[in-house]
Amino acid sequence: MNLSLKFRWAVFIVWLATVPIGLNLVYHYFPPPTYINWSELIGFIVLAIITAIFPFVINGVPLFFMQWVNLAVFLKYGLFIELIVFQIALIPFLYRAKLLKLSLYRIPWNSIMFFLVSFISGLLFILIGGEFGSLNIPHIVLFGMFYLFMNTFVNHVLLKLSLIVMKKRAPFLTKDDYWDYNSMLFTFPMGLTLYLLSEYVGPISFVLLGLPFLIVTQILRMYSTSERVNEYLSLAAHFGHQLGDRLTSDEVVDLFMGKTIEIMPVDHAYIIDIVNGQLQFLRSHENGVCTAVNISHENILKTPIKEIMNTEQTIVYNQQTEWIGMGIGFLPFATQSIVMMPISRNQKMVGVFLLASNKKKFFEEYKIRILDILCSYFAVSVERSRYIEATINKSERCGLTGLYNYRYFEEQLTVKMQQLMDGEIRQLSLIMLDIDHFKLINDTYGHQSGNSILCDFARTLEGEVGSKGLLARFGGEEFVILLPNMSKSEALHLAEDIRMNVQHKLFEIGSDLSLSHIKEHVTITTSVGVSTAPEDCDKPMALIRNADRALYVGAKQKGRNRVAEYLKT
Repeated sequence: MNLSLKFRWAVFIVWLATVPIGLNLVYHYFPPPTYINWSELIGFIVLAIITAIFPFVINGVPLFFMQWVNLAVFLKYGLFIELIVFQIALIPFLYRAKLLKLSLYRIPWNSIMFFLVSFISGLLFILIGGEFGSLNIPHIVLFGMFYLFMNTFVNHVLLKLSLIVMKKRAPFLTKDDYWDYNSMLFTFPMGLTLYLLSEYVGPISFVLLGLPFLIVTQILRMYSTSERVNEYLSLAAHFGHQLGDRLTSDEVVDLFMGKTIEIMPVDHAYIIDIVNGQLQFLRSHENGVCTAVNISHENILKTPIKEIMNTEQTIVYNQQTEWIGMGIGFLPFATQSIVMMPISRNQKMVGVFLLASNKKKFFEEYKIRILDILCSYFAVSVERSRYIEATINKSERCGLTGLYNYRYFEEQLTVKMQQLMDGEIRQLSLIMLDIDHFKLINDTYGHQSGNSILCDFARTLEGEVGSKGLLARFGGEEFVILLPNMSKSEALHLAEDIRMNVQHKLFEIGSDLSLSHIKEHVTITTSVGVSTAPEDCDKPMALIRNADRALYVGAKQKGRNRVAEYLKT
């Protein structure tokens, strides 16, 4: 969430009025003990810093258990020293948070939060009669538990209030909150043990407890990482099955983009295709929104993309300073971490998948491995879908004109007629066209010229029909147009427009029967028949027969180059 500059300055001013002044007042009213073992205190500070640097990680959530050290410091030295140690430990804590420039206000913000948490819980400890430096076990257990609970509770309440101030919605109790309260089962005995050991055995207590803490922390971090990897692998396997179910390349690309962002919550994602050596954006996703990136091949190469084009290997940048010198180009200004992965088929790079995060060092090693698996699934699925599309295209399309063939037209005619019978559409018109004297064209200029005219005629029809209906090659020089929800009068009007445009169009051919192969321009005409259901018929084949009858009886036999409608006798 981007907060205003005014708000960020206000946070800093509140910090100046709270923490420095508050520390001075605490020192005056709750002074530290007269004698302080400075070497021991430095040991506590070092242990607190180490605790902040190496958090527990459970289910991917880092837990900073600094309270066990702070509890020991609080019981031994009192409120003022505990406040100082907590503020010092805050420095590595915030450093690990990898704050961006716009989030630097969180440094004074968290300093205020930690100060208030320690101050309020410590003040309550003092008010109910808690004593510092006590070795009375029942006393330190009872009052220590009270202090730790209030510390956690006050932190919880202040956190919810801060979310309200930042206009963020969150339930009062979340999974993370339960972890905080459950963590007292660890921090209390650890803190109590550290306090007592420091009293009885001195600085060696830092080693006796600090070393096991670090070992357990690292074991839990490795376990948590393996759990996350297993979870990602499971998601990737399921994702691979989903990609395999998609039949078109567009479906595969859309699913890949959407699911990858869901699995790997990045801020920006781009799929860049390589077509005839030219880079072009296939999909782009920025800040949760699908966007269109219009940038030339040359300008794309003025960005970090140039590096992967040279190496054809996965490239990772952990922060903006590592890549900004290559040019920011299409990347949002807040971008920090980048990973670029080649999309390869048959040992050849055919695209680039670029993911970007506004966080520094976002792409850990295991994330890159998962992304590599996803890209492999994607490349295979795209190739498979394109093969299926090509196969379907061959079975549904005319190899010469590229229009739908008779088989596909017949299937769609049956479907549309059933929709008409079910009341899903009101009318269904069919236009049948035949090029006049087409045999004469073949005999005069050759069959290749005839094929050229068929293709140009098909393109002309595509321009006229557009999305109004389904255009198909019926056979030979005959074409059909299926028009759902179009009345006979509208179909006749469209047919007449087509006839007129064809009549006035010049078709370019190169005669195969002459040695010169000089380009020539010829004109052609077309005869058209129109029939409409349900007024003319209610069967698919009857609609074809009626349009065919109108074409030959009403148009061909009456001189050609005309439009005729089917009339019931």
